[in-house]
Amino acid sequence: MNSKTLFKDKNSLTIRYTPDTVPHREEQINMIGGILAPALKGDRPSNIFIYGMTGTGKTLVTQYVVNQLKEIASSNNVTINVLYVNCKMKRVADTEYRLIAYLAGLLGKKVPATGLPTDQVYKIFFEALEEKTGVVILVLDEIDALIEKVGDELLYTLTRINQDIDNSKVTIVGISNNLSFTENMDARVKSSLSDEEMIFPPYNALQLKDILLERADIAFNEDVIEDGVIQKCAALAAQEHGDARRALNLLRVAGELAERQNMTKITIGHVDCAESKIDLDHIVEAVKTQPKQSKILLKTILMLSEKSSEYIFTGDVFDLYVTLCDKIGIKPLTQRRISDLIAELDMLSIINTKVISRGRHGRTRTIRLAISGKVYTKVSEYLNNEFNI
Repeated sequence: MNSKTLFKDKNSLTIRYTPDTVPHREEQINMIGGILAPALKGDRPSNIFIYGMTGTGKTLVTQYVVNQLKEIASSNNVTINVLYVNCKMKRVADTEYRLIAYLAGLLGKKVPATGLPTDQVYKIFFEALEEKTGVVILVLDEIDALIEKVGDELLYTLTRINQDIDNSKVTIVGISNNLSFTENMDARVKSSLSDEEMIFPPYNALQLKDILLERADIAFNEDVIEDGVIQKCAALAAQEHGDARRALNLLRVAGELAERQNMTKITIGHVDCAESKIDLDHIVEAVKTQPKQSKILLKTILMLSEKSSEYIFTGDVFDLYVTLCDKIGIKPLTQRRISDLIAELDMLSIINTKVISRGRHGRTRTIRLAISGKVYTKVSEYLNNEFNI
């Protein structure tokens, strides 16, 4: 049995880890820092909306900047409070009541899980804010998930908080992977929220390599990574959409597989195995966390793909989707909203979409499944259990 442990600090390869430096995001750090800097003088900064694909450093940079601001503020006897919420967390942001109760809890106020009128929960939250001085930075990560669950009226209320409190000033930082979700947002909300907007670009392979080298020094013992492993992890993640999270996951899982095999080195072969394992786990988990309407839509696409190996037309998808909704007893969404959900499934790499010309009939979008093998089987089994149709 191999007595040598490969890992020194596995946590440094997870999303929970906040590094001392954030390579290749100096421009974004400076921009967010500049926008939030008025908080150091007790002034309310502009609200910020941050877009970008998964793994482009949005959350990491935001947390890095607010932590730096808190340190500077503390040394200058200025108060900055940061409230961070991941809006995809279950039982936190799935209802208006739960989100406001959670925020009140972060400010030290206990709110029962159920039972109070929503107005009363807001009152407790506002009282908690009044007890604070200085600036409160409210970070709403995965903000599109919040809108999906509870609508945008809640967001409008949050953007108007400063009209109802006197002692503290609230700034909202919204973070989203979905570049298009604001298109359907109420104009008032979009106007109130988007004082400043930023888009995080994907990392390229060389940037991902730098990030991995820095983290690998922290994560692993010396001389346990074979030549080419870091480069392969970076190249695979760059092929997708420059996802640093994927690159780190590949390296971590490759290390775990090597340890399980009692190997003293992590090889390129371990990276290949890690890629297969992550793809399966990632896609199945992504499907499980989708809203019910997206699951019905994906079930529709799977049913049509079984009948045709060619591209599926979006019109056929919508017709069968409506039929399935009737069988399940759920109200179907509009064709435009379904078009948005198709784009989201495409972004998750569960399907591929392509716009083609149909001559005098105009242009149309076609769909093809992007999953196969074990992934297809797992997703199909899950959806069959979820919807017995």
